[in-house]
Amino acid sequence: MKEMIINGIRIRPGQSININIAIARLPTHTLIDLPVFIQRAKDEGPTVLISGGVHGDEINGVVTVKRLLEEELLKPVKGSLILMPLVNIYGFLSNARTFPDGRDLNRSFPGSSKGSLASQIAHILTNEIIPQIDFGVDFHTGGRMLTNFPQIRVDYKDKKGLQLAEAFAAPFTLNSSMIDKSFRKEAYKSKKSILVFEGGESMRLDSLSVEEGILGIRRLLKQTGVTEDDIAPGKTLRLKESSWIRAKISGIFIPTVSIGDQVKKGQMLAKISDPYGQVKVPVKNTSDGYVIGLNNSPVVNSGDALLHIGKNP
Repeated sequence: MKEMIINGIRIRPGQSININIAIARLPTHTLIDLPVFIQRAKDEGPTVLISGGVHGDEINGVVTVKRLLEEELLKPVKGSLILMPLVNIYGFLSNARTFPDGRDLNRSFPGSSKGSLASQIAHILTNEIIPQIDFGVDFHTGGRMLTNFPQIRVDYKDKKGLQLAEAFAAPFTLNSSMIDKSFRKEAYKSKKSILVFEGGESMRLDSLSVEEGILGIRRLLKQTGVTEDDIAPGKTLRLKESSWIRAKISGIFIPTVSIGDQVKKGQMLAKISDPYGQVKVPVKNTSDGYVIGLNNSPVVNSGDALLHIGKNP
């Protein structure tokens, strides 16, 4: 098996180990570590990264990876697993997406050892984690008041990534271009595929998203030979493109469909009214598709994103 060294520590075949990478100190001088959990089988196979909490307020991903660890759901028979339940510890402590200086870790790659806090963490991931892996899954959620139905996002140009997405078999697989300076694009530069799982809303636990994330990981690892599992293969619906329907007026937003629903062109999806019942404006669908994202805010302004419609034209 290929050699694995993380933070100067050699992890041998058949070994399970927890590594704490010292990253920085809080203003109180409390040391902050980045915990990394590694499980290696004795036999050769792919090395898989499972990560959550790149954005500190996206708790569903943290809980998904935590449950994989605490319930001991994954036991590799080939290859290795690298699990990182919480990458952005600063954001987690402050219930924030970003670092204290407002920088987004997922827009900070490849990073620098002498840069901002986000840049330093990106540098660690770029140099300590990405070189070790063959592929991975990075767990995310929607933003504040925005729920995502469980979905895998992958660039359809990444043929290996698309095969992995089929094995993961989330309810939806969405074609999603890679974003500059993101974790996913930095890994792709090294010919490593990282799937992005989206499910639920930030700062709110969503049991469906957590369960779908766990099932998808189990399916993926079985299909790639990393684990022996009695879980059956699943099916995913490919969506080639998507768009947001936005509010034409401000007011009280009342959806008439649920997230995950299949919808038709011209169908009424919601109503927006004033607080006095004098104005009522229907929100109509512009194309056939599925509701893969939904604004949970009852009060919206003109131009706000309301419903994310995934399409397969």
